[in-house]
Amino acid sequence: MNYLNPDSTIQKSGGELPHWQQGGALQFVTFRLGDALPLSLMRDWKEERLQWLAAHPRPWPAEIEAEYHRNFSAKIERWLDQGMGSGLFADPDARRMLAECLMRFDDERVRDEAWVIMPNHVHVLFSPKVPMEKLVQAWKGHSARVLGKGPIWQRDYRDTMIRDGDHYANVLRYIRRNPLKAKLAEGKFTLWERSVGEERRHSDD
Repeated sequence: MNYLNPDSTIQKSGGELPHWQQGGALQFVTFRLGDALPLSLMRDWKEERLQWLAAHPRPWPAEIEAEYHRNFSAKIERWLDQGMGSGLFADPDARRMLAECLMRFDDERVRDEAWVIMPNHVHVLFSPKVPMEKLVQAWKGHSARVLGKGPIWQRDYRDTMIRDGDHYANVLRYIRRNPLKAKLAEGKFTLWERSVGEERRHSDD
């Protein structure tokens, strides 16, 4: 596994929500439907987050990153798991099309490790082989075209570089458990992970 090396250069991209990449180091990315969270919730969240970021410039040591996720990521995840918005991907056909998009670039632009498609958001654990913003843009753009519903995705995404084996295991466990945490029934989500022998498993199989 290719983990974050704190002693090597980290590339920064993006504006309001900067993204960090170190070559092919493992990444955990979440992106959501544009209508998944009300603007009023996000406005207050962004104001609080900007104040916190001003006092805690990145890159962060593990304890500061954990504080960030407790204060901000966990709140977003709770809101997403409430299933607000259109919930486009509660539909199995829509999930199937998105799943094909996520695997479209596997072993070419990315090595996928695991992902879960929830009704209004997606979690992906992967090693990028190209600039990460271009990869996420390709996933979003191709899936929007295939689904034929116009611009469905939020403009940005959230990313975290994987520090070590324990961090990897925790993220993989989170992906596996997210449908249970959100109290989703079978048929309302799709889970995939790369396991020993390159076997692939979907919850809808």
